[in-house]
Amino acid sequence: MSDSITRKQSFRENIRIYMKPKMLAMLALGFASGLPLMMVFQKLSFWLREVGIDRSTITFMYWITIAYTLKWLWSPVVDRITLPVIGKAMGQRRSWMIVAIAGTIVGLMTIGQSNPVDALWVTLVGATILAYSGATLDIAIDAWRIEIGETSEQGHLAAVYQLGYRFAIMFSGAGLAIAEYYPWSVSFAVMAGAMAVSGMIVIFFIAEPHHAARIKREAKALHRAVADAIVEPFSQLVKRLGWWILPVAALVALYRLPDFTMGVMASPLYADLGYSKVVVGGFQSGVGPWLLIAGAFLGGFSVAAFGTMRTLLIGAPLTFITTAAYAGLASLGAPDMADVIREANNGELIGVTPPPNIYLILAIGADNIAGGFVGTAFIAYLSNLTDPKNAATQYACLSSLYAFFCKFIAGFSGTISEAIGYAGVFLLSAAYAIPAAALIIFILWRGTIAAKGEQSFDENTVDDDPEALATEPASKPAAT
Repeated sequence: MSDSITRKQSFRENIRIYMKPKMLAMLALGFASGLPLMMVFQKLSFWLREVGIDRSTITFMYWITIAYTLKWLWSPVVDRITLPVIGKAMGQRRSWMIVAIAGTIVGLMTIGQSNPVDALWVTLVGATILAYSGATLDIAIDAWRIEIGETSEQGHLAAVYQLGYRFAIMFSGAGLAIAEYYPWSVSFAVMAGAMAVSGMIVIFFIAEPHHAARIKREAKALHRAVADAIVEPFSQLVKRLGWWILPVAALVALYRLPDFTMGVMASPLYADLGYSKVVVGGFQSGVGPWLLIAGAFLGGFSVAAFGTMRTLLIGAPLTFITTAAYAGLASLGAPDMADVIREANNGELIGVTPPPNIYLILAIGADNIAGGFVGTAFIAYLSNLTDPKNAATQYACLSSLYAFFCKFIAGFSGTISEAIGYAGVFLLSAAYAIPAAALIIFILWRGTIAAKGEQSFDENTVDDDPEALATEPASKPAAT
């Protein structure tokens, strides 16, 4: 009886956590974080494929989003430097958010006014502005999330972040549907308007977090302050993890690889199968995101119940199965013949009948459930690896590690698909989940507390010897 009561109380406590103002703020910030990447990652690639840009060019253009990988280069600036005027008025985190949101608006408008057939370079410029502004926004939001919540709340904050992110996917899907009836310039202008609304929310409704846990600024020479801002966060991370930084880095780099290599090819597949923008946009903004939301919250509850590492392990086979489902979708049509058909019909995909919509729903739905689940677990794991004193820099370092590797490999997906076909590239993407699962098992079996992301950063531990923490045996059970 007592166990039953405890479980009910725990469930109620988990629900109450989501009612806190910080969770509602996280919802809005998740939306602002997700929309720029969705537009440059999915909707732009659909547009480019629709007008006949080849698959290799599209996926190599995906390297523009390497900005999200290189953000560690300027994350110390976002972490430590207060912007003049606006920084004093709004606070460090919120001021950087506003500047970054303004950049995303400029990028979206530039893309929308471009003509990729006649002047692809203008589209590239807009995508670059959008990507680098979105990456800067992510730095500020990640630091805000880590500073605003306790360690025990990070899984829930990650789930709400995923929810906001999925709302951005829903909205960007509506943008794809808009492009069926209006020029793409209208679609991108609507997305820019949504980012402007996000900026207003940041200004009027989101609180600046307290920075008590961060390093106190001392009077130092400028060159010393910059050196400390760059060197200390990275050296602290290395010292705390010890040699376990190698398997941890490998896990961080590999875990989301299937999502990246599959995701960059999903929109071109939809276009080459003959699905209309209304159908794809309708599913992406209708059924799909709600399944993503369900997956995200399942991931949050799983982290709370089983611990972060075990939730990551559950997510690996889910990723394998749902990624391989896209190979099945590709086999229902002849997407590899799309270029030949367009060439014979003046750039139009004529005479192609897409597979029944139910198969598209199943593929998108299954992938979204798995994506929400593993996304929540992965964000919680990265957050738990960071020290709040250096939140922005360390999180940017870890997220850049996996983003660089995944995006570099994903850039070759178009070339690989042209060589082995759509079905082949999706099966290959699914196989990437296998080594990630092996690394999780290894860290669960032999890893230290720090490697598992179970180390607490309260007042009693932040000053402990990081080398001792890195070598401490992982004897306690997974944190909830």
